[in-house]
Amino acid sequence: MSSEPLQVKTYLVKGRMRLRNGDIEKFKIEVRALNEEQALERLYSILGSRHKLKRGHIYVESVEIVKNIEEIRNPYVQQLAAAEKIVYYG
Repeated sequence: MSSEPLQVKTYLVKGRMRLRNGDIEKFKIEVRALNEEQALERLYSILGSRHKLKRGHIYVESVEIVKNIEEIRNPYVQQLAAAEKIVYYG
């Protein structure tokens, strides 16, 4: 077991979603996660809560790691990516 800290990365997830009225809409969403699997779980959570979608109505076409902070378009995700450390008091 290594004692290295886990590296949180920014993922750009692209795909299509079928809305409740039957329309198909494209999406690009940036999420922060430890790995690709967690990034997909976060995506399903975001789209499910925003649009009341089931997982079967979300079609993921690609998942890419965003390497450069300047490429991130979401200001909240960009601030999280730029932070050197986040302290949690729970």
